[in-house]
Order: sequence, then structure tokens, then C-alpha cells
Amino acid sequence: MAIQLIKFSVLVFGVVASFISVVSATAGTATVNTIYVPSACFGYEDQGVMTAAASDALWDNGAACGRMYSVSCTGPTNQGVPQPCTGSQVTVKIVDFCPPPGCQGTLDIAQEAFSQIADPAAGKITIEYNQ
Repeated sequence: MAIQLIKFSVLVFGVVASFISVVSATAGTATVNTIYVPSACFGYEDQGVMTAAASDALWDNGAACGRMYSVSCTGPTNQGVPQPCTGSQVTVKIVDFCPPPGCQGTLDIAQEAFSQIADPAAGKITIEYNQ
């Protein structure tokens, strides 16, 4: 009986821990990118349009190249578009570096991908993202 209780407790803990890791996300900001090549990661090799450039916060000296991030819009950063979010989520691939001081967001997302989660007219939005 005690062994079954321990196995059950371990199972429940594992499920809860997995659930928490799936639902926890990191807050940040995203901007719209319209220049796709050349990229710091892949040069002139076409990587499609579901892509993003990583800021210093994610770049990791280039180790971010090829990483995939699930991104959702959480709200506006200005009064230009008070409700920019579409309610959708998008997965983007890191293909470039968005260096300071010009980089204005955690992720600089390709316009086609950005438009899936928010109105591109917003320019910059608040986001949650997971690798």
C-alpha cells in the first residue's frame, strides 16, 4: 500500500511539474521586421517568413540560431492600436540578431508571423514566449 502511494505521489508530482513548465512563459516585447536576408545565422539562405531576430536577451553569442519560440501577444505598448492582439499564437525560428541600441524588442518578428498574433500597425507589442 505504501509503495503504491509513493508511486502515485511521484506520478502526480511529475504531471504537475510538466503542466507548470508548459504553461509558464516569459514576458517580453516584440517588434515588426520587414528585412529578412541576409541574416546573421543563415546568410542569404531562405528560411521562410515565420522567423525572428533575437535581442541580446536571447542571442547567447549566436547559440540562439535555429531555436524555435512559441509567441503570443498579451497587449499593446502604446495608444496607437489599443487592442492589437488577435488571440492566436505563432512559432518562429531565430534566424538573425537584433543588436542594441536599435533593437526595440525581445524579438523582432517577421511581418507575416507578427500579423498572425497582432496588427502590424501596432509596431510593438507585449508578448509571452516559450522555447
